[in-house]
Amino acid sequence: MTLRPGRTVRTLKRPYTRVSKKKPRLSYVVGVPFSKIHIFEMGTKNKEFDTTLWLISKHAIQIRDNALEAARIIANKLLEKILNPENFFMKVLVFPHQILREHSLATGAGADRFSSGMRHSFGKPVGRAVQIRANQEMFMLKVNKKDLEIAKKALKRAQLKLPTPCKVRIE
Repeated sequence: MTLRPGRTVRTLKRPYTRVSKKKPRLSYVVGVPFSKIHIFEMGTKNKEFDTTLWLISKHAIQIRDNALEAARIIANKLLEKILNPENFFMKVLVFPHQILREHSLATGAGADRFSSGMRHSFGKPVGRAVQIRANQEMFMLKVNKKDLEIAKKALKRAQLKLPTPCKVRIE
């Protein structure tokens, strides 16, 4: 099954979902796919850096894990190419806990035929998403002062992969 457009899952909802690791039989949702994003920390963790940059969301929104992974990859690729991994530390600060569901019969052409039996449909899990509040930090990037322009450029590129306007805060 193909991936639906991101605009279909942007709105914040509080669905009836639960996945329990300790007591799996108490899980309400079965068969949740793994998160697309596996690496949350890149670069050198133990080194001291003098400048910290934050990528901050301007709006409250729900972002799928594949968009977050695309933003992480494009920022990391630029930083590794220009700075080398020992000259920066980047961390993804959000985790995709939200489970996205869709009714598999209701996709594509002729979906109106199935609408009669869908009053309380729960749907199958098809992915994960991150729920982000307004002004919440999504990425943290630590660099030295001399590499500040490259770090800004990397976060701007990451912003292009996300479905919300973002701002960069420097400390």
